[in-house]
Amino acid sequence: MKIPNHLKHKAVIVAEDYERIDGQYAGHTDAMGLSLGLAQWNDRGKLDISAKVWRYTGEKWSRQSEELPLHRVLDLALLICEAKKHMREAYRFEKLYDPNQIQIGRIDLQGETMFVTINTGNEMIDEDMKLFRDCLSKEDERIAERLKRLAEALKELGIVAK
Repeated sequence: MKIPNHLKHKAVIVAEDYERIDGQYAGHTDAMGLSLGLAQWNDRGKLDISAKVWRYTGEKWSRQSEELPLHRVLDLALLICEAKKHMREAYRFEKLYDPNQIQIGRIDLQGETMFVTINTGNEMIDEDMKLFRDCLSKEDERIAERLKRLAEALKELGIVAK
């Protein structure tokens, strides 16, 4: 499906017909496209690039379409990697987490650290960790394919050694 060009996000690079490859939702999703473009929150003289997931309800473009600054998209990818790494190690040691050590990772960015932790404020954390592990395991093939492609793209850009 063609994404709209009359809305505030000014799409520059697009991936239309995204509904064909939207992970486990492929073929039955409202996410019709992805784009990179000029952010809708831009002020005159100040430009940011954003990524957007375009959702279509079947009748109109949805207000649930998400627009994110590019650094947040990459931060989410880093968070996915940390979660996968934790779950792989937890599986090996047969323990999802240690209540005395809730920090499972750290990502150094911009001279600061983004700490990755288990959300112990979640009253159902034990059950939810198991469900999360099971869902991540089911998604492993799709996520691995995308992470491999991301690694290849980083090598092509010269960001990661070949």
